[in-house]
This record gives sequence, structure tokens and C-alpha cells, in this order.
Amino acid sequence: MSLLVTLAATLTVTAGNKLSLAEVTGGLLRAESMPGITAMSDGETYARISPDGQRIVAYSFKTGKQTAVLFDASTARGPRVDRVDGYIVSPDGKRMLIQTDTKPIYRRSFTATYYIYMRENNKLEPLSDGGPQQTPVFSPDGNVIAFVRDNNIHLVKLLYDNAESQVTTDGRFNEVINGLPDWVYEEEFSFNSALVFTADSKQVVWVRFDESAVKQYSMQMFKGLAPERNDYRHYPGYYSYKYPVPGEQNAKVKVMSYDIKSHQTRTMQLPLDADGYIPRIKATSDPAKVAIVTMNRHQDLLRIYMANPLSTVCQLVVEDRVDKYIKEDVLADLQITSSHILLPSERDGYNHLYLYSLNGQQKRKVGGAKQVVTDVYGYDEATGDVYYAATSGKPTEQQVYVSHANGKTEQLTQQAGVSHAWFSATFKYFICQWSDIHTPAVYTLRDNRGRQAATLIDNKALQQKLKGYDLGTVEMFQLTTSENVTLNGWMVKPRDFNPQRKYPVVMFQYGGPGNQQVLNQWSIGMSGNGAVMEQLLAQKGYVCVCVDNRGTGGRGAEFEKCTYLRLGELEARDQVETALWLGRQPWVDKERIAIWGWSYGGWNTLMSMSEGRPVFRCGIAIAPPTCWRYYDTIYTERYMRTPNENQKGYDEVNPIARAGKLSGELLICHGLADDNVHYQNTAEYVEALVQADKDFRQLVYTNRNHSIYGGNTRNHLFRQCLNFFDAELRP
Repeated sequence: MSLLVTLAATLTVTAGNKLSLAEVTGGLLRAESMPGITAMSDGETYARISPDGQRIVAYSFKTGKQTAVLFDASTARGPRVDRVDGYIVSPDGKRMLIQTDTKPIYRRSFTATYYIYMRENNKLEPLSDGGPQQTPVFSPDGNVIAFVRDNNIHLVKLLYDNAESQVTTDGRFNEVINGLPDWVYEEEFSFNSALVFTADSKQVVWVRFDESAVKQYSMQMFKGLAPERNDYRHYPGYYSYKYPVPGEQNAKVKVMSYDIKSHQTRTMQLPLDADGYIPRIKATSDPAKVAIVTMNRHQDLLRIYMANPLSTVCQLVVEDRVDKYIKEDVLADLQITSSHILLPSERDGYNHLYLYSLNGQQKRKVGGAKQVVTDVYGYDEATGDVYYAATSGKPTEQQVYVSHANGKTEQLTQQAGVSHAWFSATFKYFICQWSDIHTPAVYTLRDNRGRQAATLIDNKALQQKLKGYDLGTVEMFQLTTSENVTLNGWMVKPRDFNPQRKYPVVMFQYGGPGNQQVLNQWSIGMSGNGAVMEQLLAQKGYVCVCVDNRGTGGRGAEFEKCTYLRLGELEARDQVETALWLGRQPWVDKERIAIWGWSYGGWNTLMSMSEGRPVFRCGIAIAPPTCWRYYDTIYTERYMRTPNENQKGYDEVNPIARAGKLSGELLICHGLADDNVHYQNTAEYVEALVQADKDFRQLVYTNRNHSIYGGNTRNHLFRQCLNFFDAELRP
């Protein structure tokens, strides 16, 4: 569960040196970035979509200079493409799939219209005339494309005049899904495709989800505006989909294969618990091996099998058992190379990497003793080097590293702050993104020794723009609670801060398992962009503070997993301790401290305001869960197990159970079409407040999802929040 933030187009700077809310929500201080970097197979170039969405351009990894235009919508022959939303390059580089007319479904899923682009003749052809497609995949030889439409798998054979055939016919909405994850897999295992080819391009292998027995959730939909739904002009309607809650039945999953030549479909003999998960399938370089990742329902046991799509035999090659639970990040960072498996694991208490052969023989461990690996960039088969990012000395810093085959580790980035990398296909070069709390992102080109070759983006124009605003100071700090727990934080003080004055404080937090809001990077705060929302509050006379409580990431499994089975208890205690610590500072008015957050941060806000110690004058909870019985199976059971196994954890530790203890003025905000944290959470919570005779204010946003955006919505939401703080805290 995470907050997806969507902001409107960048506005121009207005005269004067005071930020306005419209400028903040319009992304005025958004740093220039490099989205959509794709490393090309030649190892020397990378590609990006041009800012106007009309071209796909290749650049040199060595110099950063443009080397070619791979696609130009204005000159391509065939159907007109108004805007390129994405692209996929075939393995041989001769063809591209051009994505346009993209329509989101959930967080990661979408439908789009794809066109096959032949680079040699500059010609576009529709991938299919049967309607929009999902998650197309090229075969390794580049001659076949598989895609999903209406929950069924289709094949397009490029050597046979793009002949289209249908592999599955049993796919139906809310019943059976082929080659795509269901809602809960997509949201909590963070992927949108479950479909691969074998290495010889002869077979398609996919996960089949049978969700027919999963219980359904319905969201009421209205006509609304931006966009307007005319089908609901006179009567509202419903959007209903399958959403399993803790302890209830998940989709039944199995892995299937289809032989393209013989048209034979087979089911893999996968040893899987009746309630087990298949969170990933991955192709390998061996036609007789497709890697299948399984997890048990408790999510503390991960297994990797090599499945033979012809014989259907599945051989266990790697097993990893971890105390309490395996983090979701493990699945995103798991790498299958031509000859190796690179698996992150917290088996020793810190997230390190373990290198195996494809047959499961462990070769070596990667990562310093108390270092936490945060990103995995890959394994170089030619040299034995492993490239990754990890914490550097303290959890608020991240650097890029290489671990050599001889065991020696080199730090490739040195500047204090947070660094990320995008490596070339051969690991000869990488693009480095670096920032700290004072400096927007800088993108540089480097070789694999870390030596800088060129600067691609420096964001100096933004830095110059910032000088024209009355911005406060940003600083990192630490505090120690009464339970002797050291917590990391940052704060924004007004530009004219006077330690002799008493300031109201607004505490922003998220606080969920493994999350980090306190990092030495530019993208901090409620709206990111150099804590721009906090800067707006600071110029109004507030001090803004963010502290990562127990349960957050970067500090190892013991700190992160101490919240297990009682999610929200220690987190709220630490936020209350933070407020008490702030109240002891001579420049803080302890009677005027507020707290707010979105999603898990909304949950944490409600839990903190009802912790029992009345330290908050007011708080704002945006799109909050209020009882884990209402959230989904995979996320919730990872940290709480099932309600039958942990009844006290579910029923004692939640805002609804503590409604009578709520202290301080509350504003609660929710979107009616939130498919992630259902409005049910707020509806049941405010009813508990009514029965406990607690006053509150509520904002409900028509047809808005978990991100509460569209049209003027985000600007309206934050204006209500700022007005609420001003009324209650009187800065």
C-alpha cells in the first residue's frame, strides 16, 4: 500500500516571493527529471520519449549526446499516433511496439492501443484490430508477440502477416484472468504481467488466476465532473471487482504453458499450498526452464522452482525462510540472469544479496554487515560483478556499489545524500541521479568505476528560481524517546525563525512497514519537490516536522519488524513521543501541535490521536485505513497474519476500537471510488465517532480514487487542509 501522487502541469512563476497553494499543487518547484530510461541491448545507448511525446530518441551512455531518433510520430507511415505513452523494443532491435491511448485500470494496470513499428521501412501497423491490449511481450526471436485482452491471451505471428490467434478462451471479468495478476497481486506484489515466452520462443507460459470464489466489493459511481460520467447522469451505478480481505479466500492460481506449434496446453506440476501465492514467473536462458516464485500465505517462505513447460516437472532450486515475513521489495529486486539467480534476503537480519546458479548452488553473499540493500541493478556474467544500492553508514543515506567476484566492494558514488543508478546493458556505464535535502536532482553519466563523464541535468534553473522565494531552512535531526528509541527526522523552519518565539508545529508522517520518509534527498514531504508543502506552511508561521517511527525501513529487520502482529501500536507511540519531545523545545508551543498523513499516514494519524496521551491539538487523516479487517489479504496478513490467528491484534489495535479516546479536532478526507483503501474504512470509523459522541469534520470526494486527484480536486483538498490548520492552530 502506497500513496500515488499525481500533480497538474507545471505553472509559471508569479511575481513576489511567497508561495501560493496553486503554485504548490501545480508543481512549480518540480525538478527536471529523466523518466522512462531504457537501456538498449547494444550496451552503448539508452532511449527516452521526448518531452512532447512525439519521438523516441537514443543517446550515448558514454557522452550523453543524441545518437539516433528511433521513432518519430510526425514522419512514421501508417496510422497516426497523437502521443507516445510507452514503447517496447524487440530483442533484435528491428521492431518496436508503440503504446498510445493509455487508459489506467488500477495502480499498475492499464489498457492501450499498440502499433508495431518496423524501423527499416518507417511503417506502423496495428498490433490488433480487436480492441485495446494489455502487457504485450515479444518472443526472444522477435517474431511473435503475446498480449492479453479481456483476460485472455492472444498471439500475433509477425512472419505470417501479423496473423492473430487466441490461446485461452476461459477468461472472464471477475472470474478467470490469464497472464495478468488480479487486483490484490497487482497492488501488493507490485507487478502487472504474468506472461513469458520460453527461451526458444516455442512456448508461452503464464499464471492463471481463478477469482470466481473471491468475494466482491462494489463502489458507487456518480456522474461527477473532470471527467464526467454521462452513463450515471440520472442514476448512480456501481463498479464491482474482486477484493479479498484478511482470512477470506484468494484467487486460486496455477501455471500453464502453451506450445505454439502443437497448440497443446499443459499445467505445471507445481508443489503449492492450497492457499499459496505465485508472485512472479520469469523466463530464463534455458528453453526447458521457466522460473516460478512461490510463497506461503504467511509470506515467510519463498521458493524458486524451475519448471519444464513440456514435461511440466518443477524442480525446487532455492528456498528462503525469513523470520516474520518476506518484504515485497524482494520480488521487485529478484534477478534471473543467463546463468544465475540474484536473491535479496533478510535471513541474517539485514537485507543482503545471495548469488546462486540456476540449479540453486549458492555462490556468495553480497552486502556489508549492517548495510541494507535498497536497489538491485544486476549481475555482470562476464566479470562476476554485482551492482546495487545500499544504505551508507546511516539509514538516511544511499550510495551505489559494486561487489566484485573476489569479494572486494567499491562505492561508486561518494556525495552525501541519496544516489540511484540506471546501468547500461553491459554494465560499462550508468546514469546517476543524486540529490540531498537542499539540492534538487542532478543527473550525471559515469563509467562503472564511478568516474563522471558528463552532466545531463543539473536543475540549476530551479535552484535559481528557488532563490526568489521566501523559503525556510531544512535540517535533519535525531531524537530519543522515553523508551530509549532513537528516531530520525527532518524539519522545516520559517525563514525568519526566532528561537525566542513559540511556534505551532505540523507533523507529517507515513510510518508504514519498510517505508522511509526521512531520507537525505530532495523528494521529501507531503507533496515532495523539496518539501514544498512544508515550505508553504513555514512561510505561514509553522514549523514542520517528519519523523520515521519504529517499523520503517533502512535500519534492519529488528527495527522494521517489531510492529509485527500489532500494526499501528508502536508507530503511534513514537509519533506521540515525537510530539512530547517537540513540546519540550523552547521554541515550540506544545498546545499547538498537529499531525497529518495520507493512506498509512492517515491510519497513523488516527492511531496517534487516540493513543491515550492528548498531545495533538488537531489532525488530518487522508484516505486512511481504520481497521485491518477491511484491507486486503496479502498486505495485511504479511504483517498481521489472519484474524483467526491474531484476533487481539486486529480488534484491539485500530482507530475504530479507540474512537472514544480520540483527542483533538479531526478532519478526515476520502475518495468515494478508492479501490485501494475503501471508503468503507472512513464510513465505519466516523460512525464509531458519532456513537462515541466525538466531533469531527469530513470531506468526501466524488468518483476519486486513493490519490484524490482530477480537475481541481487536489487543489481543493489541500486548501481545506491548510484552512483547517489555520483555524485550529492560529499561526
